[in-house]
Amino acid sequence: MFTGIIAELGTIESVSPTGDSMRVVVRAPKAVAQASHGDSIAISGVCLTVIEQDAETFTADVMGQTLSMSNPDQWVEGRTVNVESAMSLGEQLGGHIVQGHVDGTARVVSTTQNGDWRVVHFALSPAHAPLVVDKGSIAVDGVSLTVSAVGDDWCEVSLIPESLVATTLGRLEPGALVNIETDILARHVARLAHFTKGSAS
Repeated sequence: MFTGIIAELGTIESVSPTGDSMRVVVRAPKAVAQASHGDSIAISGVCLTVIEQDAETFTADVMGQTLSMSNPDQWVEGRTVNVESAMSLGEQLGGHIVQGHVDGTARVVSTTQNGDWRVVHFALSPAHAPLVVDKGSIAVDGVSLTVSAVGDDWCEVSLIPESLVATTLGRLEPGALVNIETDILARHVARLAHFTKGSAS
């Protein structure tokens, strides 16, 4: 479990395909310093399990389903990624509850600078759009954000200066893909509504 508060920027050091999955080595000194074998670390919103580590890097396997759900541009050598270690019980919840199980991707439509902060407009798929609400929470590349505006097939977030410099979101340009994880409560409500509708008919 994560909070969407990014601790550091890491780098994909190497990528080794293994059948329909992939083994990756990620440089993330802060996360590795407090990690042990089997611990979880989120890489741009994707929860990975540490299987090997040294002083500055850790190795993890990325299964085929995760590869199909996440941004393919993320899994390349040299890619800068957002890094967050799993939260500890009793730790302050600075963002919102993030599982590290991305729902899929969204594409950046536009970015608009307003003084020190920036508005990013995303196109949403029909599957994801109903789960995103105005003033609700969304994780974009693992970063906990508040939805500042929403439409039938789009949403916007407003990035403060800290988010622009401390995460990869400051580098987003139109056309870029990002990993998104919608709010877990919204997913539960949608699932319950599905079954309620079915029983009523």
